Order: sequence, then C-alpha cells, then structure tokens
Amino acid sequence: MSAPEGPYRGGRGEPLVLLHGASMSWRAWRPVLAGLEEHHDVLVPTMIGHRGGAPWPEGEPVGVAGIVDDVELLMDAAGMPTAHLVGNSLGGWVALELARRGRARTVVALSPAGGWRTRLDLRRLVWSFRLGSALGGSPAVRVMAARPRPRRLLLGRVLERGDRVPTADVPDLIDDLGGCVILHELLDGAAEHGGLASFEELPCPVRVAWCGRDRLIPWRRHGETLRERLPGAEFVRLPRVGHVPMWDDPDLVVRTVLGVTTAHPCVREETSA
Repeated sequence: MSAPEGPYRGGRGEPLVLLHGASMSWRAWRPVLAGLEEHHDVLVPTMIGHRGGAPWPEGEPVGVAGIVDDVELLMDAAGMPTAHLVGNSLGGWVALELARRGRARTVVALSPAGGWRTRLDLRRLVWSFRLGSALGGSPAVRVMAARPRPRRLLLGRVLERGDRVPTADVPDLIDDLGGCVILHELLDGAAEHGGLASFEELPCPVRVAWCGRDRLIPWRRHGETLRERLPGAEFVRLPRVGHVPMWDDPDLVVRTVLGVTTAHPCVREETSA
C-alpha cells in the first residue's frame, strides 16, 4: 500500500467533509471541489485502508466502525468537532454513522451503501466490487481505459459517462481500485454484521440523493430499505448519473450539496478558553 497522504483541504466557510466510496480515494471529489470551496472549508480525506489513506492496524477487525473512528480522528486533527458531511456509497454510510455519533451538522448521502435488503442483494454488490478490484490490477484494462469510448464501457457499473473522466486522472482511478487492501475483509464483515442500523430519530437534516442510473447499488434493491431506516430523511433522485455522480455531472452534485448546507447554517460553536 502507498504511503499515507494528508487530507486535502481548501476553501473558506463552514466546515464540510467529503467521504469517498469503497476502493476510491479523495481524488473522486476533484470535479466538485472548486464549486464547494466557494462556500465551505472543505476537508477531503482518503479513508483508512484505501490507497493513500492510513494503514489498517494489524490484528484489528476490518469494518465500517473502524473507518468511522478514523474519520473522527481526522476531523479532530482538522479542528472540526462537527461539519456538514457528504458521502458517496460507503462514504454515505460512514457519514450517517458519524451523524449517529453527533459529528454532523447536516448529511448529504449520494447512493449510500448499507441498505441491502437480502443476502442476494449483498452478494451482487460483493461480486461487483471484487470484479472491479481484479480489473484494477490488469495492464490491459489500463491500456483500454486510456481511450474515452472503451473507458465509458469499462466504467459503466459506476459511471454513466466514464468518457468524461480526464485521461490524466485515469491512472489514479485504476490504482485506487486495486489499492484498497481492506476491500475483501470489509465486504466479508458487511455480510457478517449487516448494514446500516435504523435510526429512531435523525440527529440532523439528512438528504439521501439516489443516482438515477446507479447500476452498482440500484434504488429498487437498496434505497427503499433506507427509507425505513432513516425516518424523516429527504429522498431525491439525481437524473442521468451513475453511482459516482461527481464525474458525470459535477454541477448537479454541487447544487445538491449546497441545497442542504446553505439551508441549514450552523451557529458558530463555542470553544473553550
């Protein structure tokens, strides 16, 4: 695994933390950074166990709770007791768990993971991630992905318009796929321990924005379950985007986030003398 990288940080305003999906890194948020930094102090970590993130502690069981612990430490180090939280896929699940711990001012979850209803739904998801991990290690895939049309086909499970990913960013995207060393253990742990637990009451405003052409975590097999587990959350659809919408339509993602964060500004927190 590569050496840990410090979280990306930029912009000014209320704190905002962006959390990527499984087998990705902070780079997944590059297309939306400029738009969000106009309004927020943006912190973008690479989560523990992913390429460029902190290594997973040897001997510690791999699971979502450990990822949430690590993000809390990163928020503490950044001086963010609370923040607006935005997460995609696994990052959406992590954002919701951080809200459960009182660390969120608001949450925007883009096609969040953790909502499968049956073991078959989970097995389909596990298969997709394992295939993606295998492709990430293939030299032939790297060559094919260098061209826009084959890239759109190769990335069709996660992006509606993979050809919109700049060619210069493709090597990092592929390296991220193959560089998530905890992926298999994380998937096994999800199968054993289950998905997102229900909230009795949401601790902050939550918007769940489901990607309209999500082939990895489709609404009909995952989203309806989260309606039951997130009472009072706002559910919206994002048209014409795949599972990782930041590349497909950056402006839509920025509007979806700011529609929540600017509607719920937070009174400045008191700090100890």
